[in-house]
Amino acid sequence: MSGRPVIDLSHPIEHGMTTYPGLPGPLIGDHMSRADSRPRYTPGTEFQIGRIEMVANTGTYLDTPFHRYPDGADLSGLDLARLADVPGVLVDATGCGRAIGPELFGRHPVTGRAALVRTGWDRHWGTEKYGDPEHPFLTAEAVARLIAEGAALVGIDSVNIDDMADLDRPAHTGLLRAKIPIVEHLSGLERLPATGFRFHAAPPPVVGMGSFPVRAYAVVE
Repeated sequence: MSGRPVIDLSHPIEHGMTTYPGLPGPLIGDHMSRADSRPRYTPGTEFQIGRIEMVANTGTYLDTPFHRYPDGADLSGLDLARLADVPGVLVDATGCGRAIGPELFGRHPVTGRAALVRTGWDRHWGTEKYGDPEHPFLTAEAVARLIAEGAALVGIDSVNIDDMADLDRPAHTGLLRAKIPIVEHLSGLERLPATGFRFHAAPPPVVGMGSFPVRAYAVVE
């Protein structure tokens, strides 16, 4: 135990929850219940083996280049150095309106860092408002700046890093083409300092999949 604060930045995954409008919620239950396990073991010994069926974009999740590009790195091929123990910077975009532009990133050092964009939209999690198309997003110009300055990873606490109405998806297109992974549906970014923390968001190395839930968290230095 290092004694350094660990801040959870993930939404819990619950049976039937909605992450993104139109996507099915996860189905969570038992593969083997405790009651079913008891005849297999000595009295007083029991186990539960869970089962979950879900789409990859559930809860707080990571997008890899393969999510957008067929020849991009998938979950098994992504460089762990971009996902674990990455120096972080909090970009506070609350009060900046829906379209988050490049000027905000000029105030923050993002080179080699996990740039986490706080919009405050996570306060709507679990309500119909969360999936509202009027959510905050990054503009193409903001994405170009993040790429030019060499961000290691970009995260956001909104329902989509892109404007839902923009079917070109410039944030996903630009960042993932530049091999910069994206973490969407973050939570609790208001608890982070502006700098001085390390970000972690590593998924299991699933071959042939481009997105997956992560336990995103920060360790404050």
